[in-house]
Amino acid sequence: MAVAGAKRATALTAVMLLSACIPRGGENYSVETSSDVAADKTATGSPVILVPEAQILEETPSWNPATVTRNAQSVAASVYIVRSGDTLYRIGNQTGAGAEAIAKANSLTAPFALQAGQKLRIPAGQFHRVAAGETGIAIARAYNAAWADLVTLNALTEPFVLRSGQYLRLPDAAVTADVAQADPQTIADAFVLDIDTIATGSQPAKPEQGRSPSTLSSPIAKPTGFAGTFGWPLAGNVVSRFGSKGGGQVNDGLNIAAALGTNVAAAGDGVVVYAGNEIAVFGGLVMIDHGDGWMTAYGHLGKLAVTRGAKVKRGHLLGSVGDTGYVSTPQLHFEIRKDRKPVDPLTKLPAR
Repeated sequence: MAVAGAKRATALTAVMLLSACIPRGGENYSVETSSDVAADKTATGSPVILVPEAQILEETPSWNPATVTRNAQSVAASVYIVRSGDTLYRIGNQTGAGAEAIAKANSLTAPFALQAGQKLRIPAGQFHRVAAGETGIAIARAYNAAWADLVTLNALTEPFVLRSGQYLRLPDAAVTADVAQADPQTIADAFVLDIDTIATGSQPAKPEQGRSPSTLSSPIAKPTGFAGTFGWPLAGNVVSRFGSKGGGQVNDGLNIAAALGTNVAAAGDGVVVYAGNEIAVFGGLVMIDHGDGWMTAYGHLGKLAVTRGAKVKRGHLLGSVGDTGYVSTPQLHFEIRKDRKPVDPLTKLPAR
């Protein structure tokens, strides 16, 4: 009882700090027993079965990106005079500002043709040189910076895949004496993740040309198009609906009650872009890219049955219902997003 009480207190405290995914008391709230759930049907008519232990890989496995070495260097504003044979990338490496920042500072467009004697403005700033396998999230963590700030500062766009050797400009406050001397693990522990950050910053940087990346350090080939409609990820009572909950709390999806260990299925065809437990509020979390800007997320999973990069079909087993994250009873947090913006799942799921 003491453990349950402590967990419930943690949840109530956390919801004041983060967008809520915790069900409100009294809103059609009931937790079905294992026998109730097993006798129910999914949207496709298949029985819902509790996940056998043998089908589970491990509890909320977390994909660990390449370790980031803080190599940021300070670049002073200057003017570079182009010499015969220079390329923008060579100048970017030589100055430490990177080709992208120099192109932006001088309004250059591809194919970046340069002429001898041409004057290029080199922008001032702190720049990190990306290594193969590093993700935007990992780089942001290393410097205790917000990934969203790095996206804006470097004008990054979809699909947010960095390249080995690219220079990322960092917010000035990110590279201070305190940060440079801080323990990397301490910074990582304080870093706050959310679904949008994972959606845009979890792709590993492409390796240098001619080198083959490992499975976990290669960008995921995303679906080219959305194959169809969504189905319910499991049967159960909706205990918290999409939208404002008052008091500054917002639910970006649905919370569905079900017995501990109940199967959670993919709502549509796609590719798993995240499977882990690094967002504290959601606990075990799986995210699927369905193509055409559509994405689904499945939170509070007790155990996971898929890993990053897995191709899944609608109905594919993703894991099991748990009470991980900031909830005190077994349930699934389910989101549908279009172009990274939350959409009310009830407008996209079949009536039942």
